[in-house]
Amino acid sequence: MDDHEVSALIDRFNAAWNARDLDEALSMVTDDAVFDATGPAPDGSRHVGRAALRAAWEGIFSNPASHFDTEEILVCGDRVVQRFRYTWGDGYVRGIDLIAIRDGRISEKLSYVKG
Repeated sequence: MDDHEVSALIDRFNAAWNARDLDEALSMVTDDAVFDATGPAPDGSRHVGRAALRAAWEGIFSNPASHFDTEEILVCGDRVVQRFRYTWGDGYVRGIDLIAIRDGRISEKLSYVKG
């Protein structure tokens, strides 16, 4: 994939998150995708595979107040750095995602937030 195709994939992925369309988001990850969550502190938790990602993301996707605002996306080949602000009801955090792409899908989403 070239940088434009990777950017388009990330845009679709982010749109699925904000639409709270879990099935659509999961359709864009590899079978063995890795998600490193931001919690619990201090190291977060690791989830591997679509079923594990579904379980980890269900709470986020079911919250009608959740919303991701992308602040910046940097694409370099099969790697993406994304700065974001995540809002839920009466709170928010700012953070980054380190994302890897393999075979046209997201294979890693490693998330980190400011304390």
